[in-house]
Amino acid sequence: MLQEFKKFALRGNVLDLAIGVIIGGAFGKIVTSLVNDIIMPLLSAILGKINVSDLKYVITPQTEETAEVAFKYGSFLQSVIDFLIIALSIFIITKVISSFWKKKEEAEATPPAPSKEELLLEEIRDLLKENNEAHLKKL
Repeated sequence: MLQEFKKFALRGNVLDLAIGVIIGGAFGKIVTSLVNDIIMPLLSAILGKINVSDLKYVITPQTEETAEVAFKYGSFLQSVIDFLIIALSIFIITKVISSFWKKKEEAEATPPAPSKEELLLEEIRDLLKENNEAHLKKL
């Protein structure tokens, strides 16, 4: 069982997936920092010194006996901006990679020019064919 697991874990697809997950996690942290530390403060400055992450709609205010019940739509807004930036980044990366693969496939699809030997062989074939047809017409 250990050998099977080792085979499975060391296959190319599993390693690629693991690397993708690690890079994706790091990228998610970068985007979250970008949104929290750069975009949201700019948005707050534009909206008049309001901290967007603290925006909420209070349903039931806090009392001595109960906690506040509120819709925290500012935090949700930050998460939506995180998602949109990550989705846009993945879309752009996918677009670039797919255009790279298209170019590579087009380059591979173009057959190489025939060599001189092949051209000579084709000429000989055509001459033999013509000679054969002429010989058959005589019969």
